[in-house]
This record gives sequence, C-alpha cells and structure tokens, in this order.
Amino acid sequence: MSRLSGLLPAGLVPDGPSLTRGLMLAAMVGAAAGFLSQSYGAPVMLLALLIGMALHGVADQSDCARGLGFASRTLLRWGVALMGLRLDIQDVSVLGWVPVIAVAGLVLATLGAGVLLSYLFGRRQAFGLLAGGSVAICGASAALAIASVLPRREGREADTLLVITGVTLLSTLAMIVYPALFRALDFTPTETAFLIGATIHDVAQVAGAGHSVSDEVGVLAVFVKMLRVALLPGVLLLVALSLRGTGEGRTGLPWFLVLFVALAALGNMDILPDWLVAQLVTASQGCLIVAISALGLRTNLGRLLEVDRRYVAMLVLLTLILLGLSIGFVLLVPL
Repeated sequence: MSRLSGLLPAGLVPDGPSLTRGLMLAAMVGAAAGFLSQSYGAPVMLLALLIGMALHGVADQSDCARGLGFASRTLLRWGVALMGLRLDIQDVSVLGWVPVIAVAGLVLATLGAGVLLSYLFGRRQAFGLLAGGSVAICGASAALAIASVLPRREGREADTLLVITGVTLLSTLAMIVYPALFRALDFTPTETAFLIGATIHDVAQVAGAGHSVSDEVGVLAVFVKMLRVALLPGVLLLVALSLRGTGEGRTGLPWFLVLFVALAALGNMDILPDWLVAQLVTASQGCLIVAISALGLRTNLGRLLEVDRRYVAMLVLLTLILLGLSIGFVLLVPL
C-alpha cells in the first residue's frame, strides 16, 4: 500500500487500517437518499445531507472517522473529475453566441458579487467564491467542486454544508415561484426558458420549472443550464488561481481539476464508447452522493444551526442578484 501511495496523487488511496466501516455507512446513507429521491422527487443531494446529519450521533460514536474522511475528500475529488464527461461543447452553438456570452457574463458577475459580499459580511474571499460559484453554476454540485479546490481550514466543511443546504432550498423555492413570475412579466417561451436555465441553481429544479411551462421550454431551459455547467472547469481554475497569492490557496493545480478538463476534452472527441461514458457518469454521481453523505455524517447539526444568519442572507442576495441581472439582460436583448 505504501508503494502504491507513492505513485498516486495524495489522498487517492487510504492509509492505515481498513476504512470499510465509514465508507459503508456513507454508502448506505447515499443509497437511502437515492431511493427516497426516486420515490418522492426530492433533491438527492439534500436528502443525503439531511439523512447524514440526522445520523451524526451514530457516526460520532463508532470507528468511522477514517472512512468518512476518505469519502468526503477522495471520493469527492473523483466525482468532480468524472463530471468532465457530462460536458458537451457542441451544445454551445445551438442558441447562438449572444445568449452564450450572456450566460458567461452572468456567471462571472455572480462570482464577483459573491467575493464582494464576502468582504461586506466579514468573511474570507474563499467563502465568497464558494457561495457565488454555487449560485452561478449548478448549486450543490458546484459547491462540492469548488470546496474541493479550496484550502483546508477549520470550519470549511460547515461552510460547504451551509451553502449546499441554502442553494438547494432556494433552488426548490425558485422552481415553484419563477415560472409564475416570468409568466406575470409576460416573457415569451424562449425568454422564459433562458431565464429559468440561467437563474435556478440545480439541474433537476431547472427541468421541473421548465417542464411546468411546456416541454419545449423545459428542453431549452436545461440546455441553458448546461451552458452554465460547462463553465465549471474555468471557474474551478479561476478559484484555484485567485487564491494562490492570498495565503488561502494551494500551490499548483489539483490533479482532479486536470483530469476533469482532460475527460471533458476526451468525451467531446467521441472516442470513448457510450456505455463506458454512461457508467462513468453514473459513478461520478455516486461518488458525489456518497461524499455529501459523509459530510453530513461528520456534521454536528447543533453547530450548523449556530451559523450567523447573515451568511444565509448572503445566499439569498446572490440569488436575487443573478435573477435581476438575467431579467435585465432579457429586457435589453429580447430573445
């Protein structure tokens, strides 16, 4: 094991005794969350997080620490790396370049707003990038990906869980409210699809909101959402580089970010067989679910509830900023 550890990136293989107990506990929580998500249509990430936090007492009193740490760090990074196969660069040309550029501008503006608000609310730049990136890109998945390139420090996991919980709940609320809002503002179906895809945080909620209007709006809204997801590797690189000179960042590029970009390029070359891509995408989702389950199991709910309400307000403000900028764009440049 020590020889293998020297050949692979740090954290890729476990050290010390078996990690089976913690990994199995996180996997069981993830499986339960997946079952409940399929049965009731609730976000699987949120369910995994909540079930994990509910079972924190069990994990805290058993020999699960190593396995949960391995799941919440190494499996998380593998899940992020394999996400590269989900990106389809050819989709960029379908809407035309103006909406594509607008989506990129909205993402950067929201990311910048996150950094600005972090200073106004007395937090570090890293928290602003975490909050802004999760709102700008794809909610819980983006939060996990961004957290994986941030430096380790005390309270980082609590920040990540706060952001994941907040953006998931806000995304669910937006799925219900936004279609009615855009209808009241008399936007066309194309404009509504763009706004839904550009403003709601999680892919599942984008699909739900879009298809509640019409099937055509649902398909286009998900496509716009995928444009935001396609910007994730660039955002991860920006986050990693922006923290290098602040004392908060890591030196060099994380191995899983390099692998993410490589797999995205490889996937768009149509070299890999479809069945293999499908299996790896499923593995990516599984790694992320188990990772967030482990994060939940390691989290004391009582401590999480002690979080300053200002940080919740920050997520709400970022959501409203993204909504306002998106509506402003559509009013200025009708689609």
